[in-house]
Amino acid sequence: MSIAENILASRQAVGLTQEQLAEAVGVSRQTVAKWEAGETSPDLEHAAALADVLGTTLDGLVSFDGGGMGLASPPRGRHLFGNVKVGERGQVVIPKEARDLFDIKPGDKLVVLGEEGQGLAFCKEDEFMANVEAAMAAARKAAK
Repeated sequence: MSIAENILASRQAVGLTQEQLAEAVGVSRQTVAKWEAGETSPDLEHAAALADVLGTTLDGLVSFDGGGMGLASPPRGRHLFGNVKVGERGQVVIPKEARDLFDIKPGDKLVVLGEEGQGLAFCKEDEFMANVEAAMAAARKAAK
């Protein structure tokens, strides 16, 4: 998607009007309309302000590709890595970008969590167990 499409989708996702976004960024509503129509593009300073107001990153605003589905660029710290195919025995290949970002190496053990109606999540077993142990220690301390 283009920056114009990303500005529009992100603005709609956070529920702002063009006027509200323009005010937050310090430009006119017509400027926002031109950005969203692809007639012009924001300069770096305004693009950074847009990313901040829209709760995304500058990279997400500029280069996110939602596959033409009208998806907004992901919020800071959240990522859309694409899709994966589940093999016959349930195996899933985690995209390289995700493995690199979360430092997942061959042989690492992952915990698979799920919530009906929400989906699945993976996390490294050692980090998950460290969080469980910290929560247990906090609970024991609070019980004293």
